[in-house]
Amino acid sequence: MMKEILGLADDPPARRRWFHDDYFDLFVWETGGEVTLFQLCYGIGSKERALVWDRARGLFHDGPAEGTDFVPLFEDAAAALPENIRREVREKVHEFAGRRIAVRSRRGKFRRAPWQGKGGSGSGARGRE
Repeated sequence: MMKEILGLADDPPARRRWFHDDYFDLFVWETGGEVTLFQLCYGIGSKERALVWDRARGLFHDGPAEGTDFVPLFEDAAAALPENIRREVREKVHEFAGRRIAVRSRRGKFRRAPWQGKGGSGSGARGRE
């Protein structure tokens, strides 16, 4: 189950949040309580991929869209997410799973920002539950 990593700096006007477990990192930007952007990173090591949704640009996938095996894992991991975030991300995950061929791949490898350290070891990972 994903748990929230606390202590992140906001990205005004958005509130930035990070949820993590052994397989997923979910980065969420909220403005006025609404999800405006998320990055769902999944996989391990060289197999890490990211499903990204931006209200302005839509849905895309970083790395080859090799399958949707992560969807049932996400369903289990997302159980403890706040309802509004779980609902929004789940909808986009299922949208991707249903039309993964039509979702364009932006890059061959997803590059994390410095504050998005792996496994909570990067900067901004204070207050981990």
